[in-house]
Amino acid sequence: MADSVGPELKINRANGDKCVLPADEMRKDHMKHLKHQRDETMHDGIRTKQFSLKECINCHANKDEADKYIPVNAPGEFCQSCHAYTSVKLDCFECHATKPRDTAFHPIVTDKMKAFADVHDAPETKSMLDTIAKKDGAK
Repeated sequence: MADSVGPELKINRANGDKCVLPADEMRKDHMKHLKHQRDETMHDGIRTKQFSLKECINCHANKDEADKYIPVNAPGEFCQSCHAYTSVKLDCFECHATKPRDTAFHPIVTDKMKAFADVHDAPETKSMLDTIAKKDGAK
């Protein structure tokens, strides 16, 4: 009987029909795609779903017996399992949600975001800001 050298790789499959790219490409390059998405979103104000961390979580989070979502970074869950197996630190969730939420919007709206929406006449950004403001009770 062979002894285990490291953590067992236990990957639970996605809940959707297919990932945004073939599995072998996502295994190899998912961090490149996430970083690119981060840069487009944070620096350019461009929000898309294809490589959105929120969409990854929506698809890869599992539910427990009580029908409650299990965080993707919990032991044995999708993100944590692969990162433990490859000895890569998983720090995305120090800021990001680990399971699906009812809303995609962060409760804090900065003046920089508002200025971006005005300067670039970005209707999707203005719509997002209006939604956040309504949620927070602002006028």
